[in-house]
Amino acid sequence: MNAPIEDYALISDLETAAMVGRDGSIDWLCLPRFDSPACLAAMLGTQDNGFWRVAPASRAVRVPCAGRAYRPDTLVLESRWETPTGVVRVTDFMPPRSQLPCVVRMVEGLSGSVTMRSELRLRFHQGRVVPWVQVGEACTVAVAGPDAVWLNTEDLEAEPGGERSIVHDFTVVAGRRTTLTFVWAPSYVPEPPTPLSVPPETVLKETTDFWRRWTAQCHYQGPWRDAVVRSLITLKALTYAPTGGIVAAPTTSLPGRIGGERNWDHRFCWLRDSALTLSCLLRCGYRDEATAWLGWLVRAIAGQPADLQSVYGVGGQRLLRETEAPWLPGYEGSRPVRFGNSAMSQFQLDVYGEVLDALLLSLRAGIPMPGHVWSLVEAMMGQLRRQWRRPDQGLWQVRGPARQFVHSKVMAWVAADRALRMGELLGRNGPSDVWRALRDDVHREVCREGWDAGRGSFVQSYGSPALDASALLIPRLGFLPAEDERVLGTVRAMRELTHGGFVRRYAPNGHGPHGVDGMRGGEGAFVACSLWYADALATTGHREEATEVFERVLEIRNDLGLLSEQWDPDAGRQLGNAPQAFSHIALVETAFLLSEE
Repeated sequence: MNAPIEDYALISDLETAAMVGRDGSIDWLCLPRFDSPACLAAMLGTQDNGFWRVAPASRAVRVPCAGRAYRPDTLVLESRWETPTGVVRVTDFMPPRSQLPCVVRMVEGLSGSVTMRSELRLRFHQGRVVPWVQVGEACTVAVAGPDAVWLNTEDLEAEPGGERSIVHDFTVVAGRRTTLTFVWAPSYVPEPPTPLSVPPETVLKETTDFWRRWTAQCHYQGPWRDAVVRSLITLKALTYAPTGGIVAAPTTSLPGRIGGERNWDHRFCWLRDSALTLSCLLRCGYRDEATAWLGWLVRAIAGQPADLQSVYGVGGQRLLRETEAPWLPGYEGSRPVRFGNSAMSQFQLDVYGEVLDALLLSLRAGIPMPGHVWSLVEAMMGQLRRQWRRPDQGLWQVRGPARQFVHSKVMAWVAADRALRMGELLGRNGPSDVWRALRDDVHREVCREGWDAGRGSFVQSYGSPALDASALLIPRLGFLPAEDERVLGTVRAMRELTHGGFVRRYAPNGHGPHGVDGMRGGEGAFVACSLWYADALATTGHREEATEVFERVLEIRNDLGLLSEQWDPDAGRQLGNAPQAFSHIALVETAFLLSEE
């Protein structure tokens, strides 16, 4: 039985991440990058797909730790266990990477004595390849194909483990500490990697200091500072430091519905997050991270505008071929498990607006822009003029038929509007008349075709009565002012998408048995959409209700302040990939909006 999604904590070295359960088990870890194959994949299957558990040894049923928390303003996780013979604390962290990825697990006796067990079951290449294991005097090394893991256990003696595991039993007493250090390296490395030679106390101090220096830069001082800081730490943890790209989540195939097929790989970078991510980072004081994200964006989209994708890899790579993993039974039986994402090949009109909105925001913030940026703007606008009337897959990357999605058309308007504004700032107004005409044409069409007078609301796509929560972004994007009756009517209509106090993206089955997205079954409420609803309520004069919605979202974070993509109001549990950058970005934006006087 898989643990609830909300039971997992996140640790990261800014190039990959591990998911640590309440029971002390790391059930998800991809090495050496976020998008690399997993070597611990029990989160999507069983223990035989790979895990590393460090917890009190017991033949009894495993129980969660007595309490856990991150050290304040860090990503260093501390878990406390209380047993009949004593109390221990396990400190888990990944040092920000300087050379090779490393997971450190420090076990400290607080009182009495406690017998502990470390059980490591490595399964390389997405949870299926059993490594060759050699136990040495200083380290145990596991090798399979291109991968090797070195485990330093401070002279603890390894014992034979069932199911080809590496097991260490040991006892800690009050005031004593034992450290287990896990390092990945290419399998051709003949000697233990250098991170094993650094004293663990030094590594812990350096990691703690790194995170506290980083969080000290945060400009937000409002009533929800703890939630904002934890969200920002999470965003930093999802950043691939070498390029500045930010993954949507460190996981794949955590389902939008238990037992369902809405299981996607989110270990990549989406253009839809561009402007919101930049806004979030800049207003919080993280200019370096915003600059790095912009750098990733400009490099990723380089080339012909006709080849613009909605999603790219952390290095900016374009080929993200989607495959299925039949050897993995899936989270609570939710199949298929997918690696890669075929959204890379979809036509999504909204990305033009996302990119140009981000470029304008960067220009206004004074972030240095590459010299070819205006040529890029002109090329993108030329492509947009040819393509904006085409149906597309929309913001939600639906797998059903392409449609004339209203949000996509609004983003086409955003693209033209931001290109005009950039031209004004840069003194480049050559094609402004053409772009202004395009902006006006799109606006008129959306107001004519995307508005349903009977519903008194903007709808999901032309000719459809279905609603879509993306319409809540219309005032934020500047398409219409918040006081416009059409905006007010749309906000009122969105109550139809609420369930248990949270907002769904759309009604999944609103277009036949497989719905607009071509998938069977429903899904949870979308966390970001609930926060968009709070924003729209606040900007239309309902600040008290907006605050209630926002604080309701805060209540569904797990005990460590982490949000997944979705929430099941009926079962009271998190759904979808976690932690989700889109959810945490929206949380920060809403906190700033509601903190304004």
